Amino acid sequence: MSRRVVITGLGVISPVGNTPSEFFANLMAGQSGIQRLDESFISQLNTRIAAPVKNFNPSEHFSKMQLTSMDRFSQFALVAAAQAVADAKLELTEAEQLRAGVYMGSCVGGAATLEDGYTEVMQREVPRVKPLSVLLSMNNAAASHISIKYGLQGPNVTYATACSSSAIAIGEAYRQIKDGYADVMLAGGAEAMLTLGIIKAWEALRTLASEDEQDASASCKPFSKDRSGLVMGEGAAVLVLEDAERAVKRGARIYAELVGYHSSSDASHLTKPDANGQTRTILTALNDAGLQPSDIGYINAHGTATLAGDVQETQAIKQVFGAAAKNIPVSSTKSMHGHLMGATGAVEFIAAVLALENNAVPPTLNLHHPDPECDLDYVANQGRTGLNLNAVMSNSFAFGGSNAVLIAQRFKA
Repeated sequence: MSRRVVITGLGVISPVGNTPSEFFANLMAGQSGIQRLDESFISQLNTRIAAPVKNFNPSEHFSKMQLTSMDRFSQFALVAAAQAVADAKLELTEAEQLRAGVYMGSCVGGAATLEDGYTEVMQREVPRVKPLSVLLSMNNAAASHISIKYGLQGPNVTYATACSSSAIAIGEAYRQIKDGYADVMLAGGAEAMLTLGIIKAWEALRTLASEDEQDASASCKPFSKDRSGLVMGEGAAVLVLEDAERAVKRGARIYAELVGYHSSSDASHLTKPDANGQTRTILTALNDAGLQPSDIGYINAHGTATLAGDVQETQAIKQVFGAAAKNIPVSSTKSMHGHLMGATGAVEFIAAVLALENNAVPPTLNLHHPDPECDLDYVANQGRTGLNLNAVMSNSFAFGGSNAVLIAQRFKA
């Protein structure tokens, strides 16, 4: 059994906007969400830039009682899910809830809760931590909260595959519907790891960007010769995926059809990306979609602004698309919203879907000195409108060699 899968709802909480429309408008306008942190612990950091979510007040969305059982990453996830459900005008009967599920991605889950607990016990020698610390911090908390809120009694799974977590969550949710195991899935990811301990850990790995001397917001420079690393961000994104026949029957707005997905492992190194593994993933996703490389009109790149990563992804795109690679608009929106880790694949896939819907491609910001080894059309500094897009691709290439590629196409009934 093979069914078509469509996208009928979107929700986003991000450093550049807290609704899908605001998110995409700010991307197109080249608005950066990267800034100097104003946290109390900034004096303990060497890297003082990040991309935090702005204008997010939990008390506007949840009661005090609800917040006792929600870490920040779960709060983001629930608000993004609420947006997506409302956007899709999704209403499920009790029978339909049995065939509806939720797949989410997150690298670390409740990071703030974990860090608070360690601080209380190790530094302050407090004899006990918050009673709900386990429930607040567990990776599957966000997915479970969403499942409970909407009565989704189908599959409920959380993926932790580093930077590809939410892309894989979306892809596996797509397969659940495609193969007939579910009719509706909420899928995406959430992350909130801008804590002292986690930022220090990333500092130790030496992958974080240096602060731009003139403008902190310009510190992430994918594909640029002067790039120095990634900028950490936070947020969440959730999509409503549906069986196409069901969506058409109920008159749902359809953003796009999810037509291709593949995940694979480089099986070579924990931190060094491999162009050959990425190439295999892209080719298999294209095969799953039944598309040729020439059908892809835009690629939302993984583009972290690390020295090795950007070059390897460039090589992978060249290996798949050949001489035509230089004619395809490719951009890294991480230059604006930073790297949302376990949520980044979902956020970037939504950027690609909205690019398809609007026939407009967001830019790669801060690309003033192109790296000769990164010689594709990276839509430098200014977005493009008036395009004629039929299919788009989103790449997610993670630490551990975990690759995921998603492909969406304009829906035709």
